[in-house]
Parts: sequence; structure tokens; C-alpha cells
Amino acid sequence: MKKITLLLGLLLLLPLASAQDVQVSLYLLNLGKFDVSTGAFTADFYLDFKCSESCDNLDFEFMNGRAASLEQTIDKPKEQFYRIQANLNSPVNLKGFPFDQQKMEIILEDKDDVYEKIRFLPLKKESGIDESIVFTGWNIDGWEAKSRKHNYDIYGETYSQFIFAVNISRIALSSFFKTFLPIFFIVLVVVFSFILDPDKITTRLGMAGSSLVAAVMFHVSINNQIPPVGYLTFADKVMVLTYFVLLSCFVINIALLELMEKKKDHLVEKLHRRTEYLMFIIVPLLYVILFWWMM
Repeated sequence: MKKITLLLGLLLLLPLASAQDVQVSLYLLNLGKFDVSTGAFTADFYLDFKCSESCDNLDFEFMNGRAASLEQTIDKPKEQFYRIQANLNSPVNLKGFPFDQQKMEIILEDKDDVYEKIRFLPLKKESGIDESIVFTGWNIDGWEAKSRKHNYDIYGETYSQFIFAVNISRIALSSFFKTFLPIFFIVLVVVFSFILDPDKITTRLGMAGSSLVAAVMFHVSINNQIPPVGYLTFADKVMVLTYFVLLSCFVINIALLELMEKKKDHLVEKLHRRTEYLMFIIVPLLYVILFWWMM
């Protein structure tokens, strides 16, 4: 009995194990092409760990990819420094296409030790992005470094994660000219057809019909630039509005044709005068409202 009491006393004297704080800094050197169909990209960066106690048991992995190459340049008891090239991927959100913004994340986590043993803390003053990085077709809008808990409910365990995210967005002016300028010219042609007198109704219908075909073909070419998604992108919404405008033009022209066949010249003239220049106000206003509401 005395031995048991002595053993319990020794156990109480032992220090309780506490979580080790590991400061993590990441300096991004280069970014590879971002594939919007899969969210895949490559990253070349320096990764530095500074441990409060010892880095000997530190064994990390990337949760959204794999390291293609890993070179350790500093291996000290309380610091480990790496040069890493990794193949990674991040979720893609194309609801704002072609003005979409994406987030390219580098997520790492310890392989063995749970949150109660190792906690990653971002060291922001030593993290960043190299000024020489040029990401073709995208703007680099900044970066952020943070840590979070990652729960594995099925295993009943929680791990600490370090996340370095690069925020990118498409070049707005280039996206506008490549995606929407042809559509606006297509709509403009149809709107100008309302200046023609009602006796040119067949010409007006031909212009509207050819514009509709051109709009459909252009919509197909836009969708070929991105993977199939289960929601409407901003470009899709613009095209839906374009189809509505072209359909309205068809309805007005068919109504004029029907009135002309019934010899109701006064109604033809009245409808023509009301739509001749009103379309130049209503149609642009609809697009302005859509852009203002979505942007």
C-alpha cells in the first residue's frame, strides 16, 4: 500500500504535458498556372517552423496536395526551414465569371500529433509573396495566413492546420472586352433595326433572327472556357437577359407584322413611334441594372 501511495505521489510531481506552439511562416516565390476546371496549381515557396520546445517530432503534410520536391536547409532543435515545390488544388467558385475571384490555398497539418500536442501559429511578419511573381491573366490581390482547428469526427480527433491563401481575380477590363463586348454589339444591331420603317419589317426580323443565332453560338463559346457547373455564372445571366431582349424584339416585330396584315396602319405607326427610340433607353438600362446588382 505504501508503494502505491509513493508511486501516485511521484506521478503527481511530474509536469503535465502541454501543447507546443509552432510558429509557421511561408514566403511564396512562384505560382504555376491556375486550372479553373480542377482548381489545380503549383507553388514554389520557403516554409519555416519555429518551435517553442523541440521540432524533432514535427512531421507535416499538405492537406490539399503533395510536395513534388522538398529540400531542408535548416535543421535545428527549435527550427526547421524548407524549400518546397508542391502540386496543390483549391475549390473553384465561378459564380462571378468572367469577373470571378479565387483563393489559392496552401494547407498543412501535422501527420501524428493532435491539437492538444501541436498548435500551428502563423508568423505573419516573416510571411509574404515575392514581388517578382507575375500571374498571367490574373491580378494578385493579396495574401493571408491563419490557423484553424480541423476536426475528424469519425476518429474523435482534432488537428491544427496552417493555411496560407493567395487571393486572385481576373483582369476586369480584359474580361469585359473578351466576353461582353461582342454581346453588346449583337444587341446594338437589333436595337438599331427599330429605326427602320415598318415596311422593312422582314429586314428587321432577319436582323433579329441572325442576332439570336450569333448570341447562342457566342454563349456556347463562353461556356467552353469553363467546366460544367451546377449554377448560373454572371456571364450566363447576361446571356439570359440578352435572350429576353432578342425575344422582346421578335414579339414587337411580329406584332407589327400582324397589324400590317390587318391593315391597321394607325396602330402600326403608333407602336413604331413608341418603340423606335424607347429601345435605346430601356435595353441599356436593363444591362446597367444587371451589372450594378451583380457587381
